[in-house]
Amino acid sequence: MYIHSKKAFGLVLLLAALASCTKQKGFGYKSDNRPAVPVTLQNAADYRPDPTVTVSLAGPGTITITLSIPSTSGRTIKEITHVAASTTYTQIQGTTGFYNTAPIAGSGTTVTFTTSLTEYFVKVPVSKSNPAAKANVELANRFYFLVTLDDNSTIVVDPVRVLVLA
Repeated sequence: MYIHSKKAFGLVLLLAALASCTKQKGFGYKSDNRPAVPVTLQNAADYRPDPTVTVSLAGPGTITITLSIPSTSGRTIKEITHVAASTTYTQIQGTTGFYNTAPIAGSGTTVTFTTSLTEYFVKVPVSKSNPAAKANVELANRFYFLVTLDDNSTIVVDPVRVLVLA
């Protein structure tokens, strides 16, 4: 009888502990915090799993990335404040070493960033960690954007991959 009482008390204590748990709010390594105004890539060719644009080795090598926000958001895009070409978010969160030197003005709910393979390899030279472009291979670095809205709020956009085609 004593053993059953001990087990019953332990079970009640366990249930009470589980019932008192609450979901924590705020930032954390398990949180998925999204901005109030989502930014999407209009010209995504694929999601690998990040949004991906394509560029042709045979053509002019122009890389075009068009970002947009919903027209129902009540906001407009003021500018792309910073662009970084990196393997991690840390570059866009810094204060130096950006891919572009001047903000890129937005137009309503869209803004377009344009560069080329040639410019990319001038700014991010070929190295062991950044090999030359080859067909059907992504560029080693992703593009990261810091977008400023008309109310001066900022959004760090999901990284954009660039897949090189023949």
